Amino acid sequence: MLHDWFDPFPLLWQLCAVSSVLCWVLSVLTREYSWVDRLWSIAPPAYCWVVAVQTHFADGRVNLVTALATAWGVRLTFNFARKGGYRPGGEDYRWVVLRERLGPVGFQLFNVTFIAPFQNALLMMIAMPVVVVARHPGPLGAFDALLALAFWVLLVGETVADEQQWRFQQAKAARRARGEAGPDFCTTGLFRFSRHPNFFCEVCMWWVVYGFAVLASGEALTWSAWGVVALTGLFQGSTTMTEAISKSKYPAYAEYQRTTSRLWPWLPGKAP
Repeated sequence: MLHDWFDPFPLLWQLCAVSSVLCWVLSVLTREYSWVDRLWSIAPPAYCWVVAVQTHFADGRVNLVTALATAWGVRLTFNFARKGGYRPGGEDYRWVVLRERLGPVGFQLFNVTFIAPFQNALLMMIAMPVVVVARHPGPLGAFDALLALAFWVLLVGETVADEQQWRFQQAKAARRARGEAGPDFCTTGLFRFSRHPNFFCEVCMWWVVYGFAVLASGEALTWSAWGVVALTGLFQGSTTMTEAISKSKYPAYAEYQRTTSRLWPWLPGKAP
């Protein structure tokens, strides 16, 4: 098991640095800027596995957090892959918009500071509650079960939301191929209660992971909170940009914003 004097960060930071440099180099060579996106669902579980291996899988709570992070990663990797994220040219449309706004020089500065290094550091930091857990070994209990259940509920929620979005986009593409009219964005299923139910579940899952660090350490505020706080802020900014693009493309999106909650699920037609 890890002890207070044991420092896993040299290895973790080395992995993070290699990932950052690799993503930056590949973005320059290929002119695609979604290389970090391709690591998004892979890196956090990998960091958890590094810590689990270092503990020789001797701590049940470390193993549980690693298993939950792995389940999250497998599901998200599948969803990203079926949308073409790993294919050449599978770049996030938001990077294209941002490239136009910032210009060539501004975007390259953004790439070398935010896209490659900051996001890779964030992917490491959101997994760091597992280090706090490893440094405070203890038996699993009822609160671990409650946190695990909350994680699975959120994972199912995100899975359902992504599936609903996937089916809508497939139907939309089929309608357009036939020259038929129809809705431009999904407002049914979980999207009746939140404009971004998948984003809501995603952020909440990592707050649950942080909950294991709180449970293990007995401290409400630990240094590992920085990762999930930064993730929450990133999703707020990303959601704002996504919605600005949607609103510019679809005039009806403004009414959807008026009647449907942004992130927190709420009653349809009564956005808080």
